[in-house]
Amino acid sequence: MKTSRRSFIQNSAVLIAGTALLSKTAWAAPGKPGSEILGIQLYSVRDDMKKDPLGTLTQVAKIGYKNVEHANYIDRKFYGYTPTDFKKVLADLGMKMPSGHTVMGKDHWDNTKKDFTDAWKQTVEDAAFMGQKYVISPWIDESVRKNYDDLMHHMEIFNKCGELCQKSGMKFAYHNHWFEFNEKLNNTRIFDLMMKKIDFNLVALQLDIGNMYIGGAKAADVLNQYPGKFELIHVKDEIPSTNEEKFESCVLGKGIIHSKEVIDLSRKQGAKVFIVEQESYQKQTPVQSIKEDFEVMKKWGY
Repeated sequence: MKTSRRSFIQNSAVLIAGTALLSKTAWAAPGKPGSEILGIQLYSVRDDMKKDPLGTLTQVAKIGYKNVEHANYIDRKFYGYTPTDFKKVLADLGMKMPSGHTVMGKDHWDNTKKDFTDAWKQTVEDAAFMGQKYVISPWIDESVRKNYDDLMHHMEIFNKCGELCQKSGMKFAYHNHWFEFNEKLNNTRIFDLMMKKIDFNLVALQLDIGNMYIGGAKAADVLNQYPGKFELIHVKDEIPSTNEEKFESCVLGKGIIHSKEVIDLSRKQGAKVFIVEQESYQKQTPVQSIKEDFEVMKKWGY
C-alpha cells in the first residue's frame, strides 16, 4: 500500500480528534497478562471506514476487538457521525474508544490570549463525551521542529494541554513517527529533547514500535533508555519495502521488529494500552490482516 499513515498525517490539512485517561487506580502499575487494553487503530481499515463505517466496525467487532482508536475527527464528527451517534454505534457493537488521534498543531494555541483555540477545546470536549481516556497528537509540524526554542515552546503547550485534558479526567499523549529519532537540534535527538521537557504527570507517550525504524531507532533500546515512560504502545511489525519509506507494516510476528519481545518488555515496565495498527497488507485485505493480528495478540497473551 503506497499511502501510509505517516504520509496521510503529513499531508492532511486539519485533523481534529480526541481521547482521554482511565482512572489513576486502573493504570497505576503493571497488570497481569490479560488485564491490559487491547485495541485496533481504525486507520488500519481506513478505506473500508470511508466506504461503510458501520459495516466495517461490525466486522471489527466480530473479530473480537472491544476497543478502537480513531484517526478521523473532522468538523466535530467521527467518521461522519456526531459524537452522540458514534458513541451509540460503538455501544451497540459492544465497543469502546479509549484513545484517538488528532494533530494538535501550532494553530491550536493562541499566543495572544495564552489559551487554546475553541477548535481544540471542542476536540477535548468531544473526546471526554465519548468516554475516551487519552487525547493523542501524532505529529509535530516541520516548522516547529526546525528551531530549538520553537520546539521547547511547543512542549510547554503539550504540558498545558495535559492540564486542559486533566480537567476532564483525561490525559494528553503524543505518538511518534520517525523524525523524532533521525533529526537533531543542538546536536541532540529531537526525541531526547522532548523527553527532557515533557511533564509526565500531565503528558503520556504512545510508542509506535514500527515508525521509529525509519528513523533508525529500535523500540527495545528506547524502552530501556526511558523505562516506565510509555503508557501506550502502537503494536506493529515491519518488513523491508521497495517504496520510499524503507519499511512497510505487516502481520505481527512476520517481520523484523521482534514485536512480542518489545511489547512484553513494555508490559513489564507498566504499559497498559496496546493498539494494533497495520498500514500495508501484502495482498490480504485490511480486515483479513487485522483478524490475523488479533489472533496473534491473543496467542501472545494480550
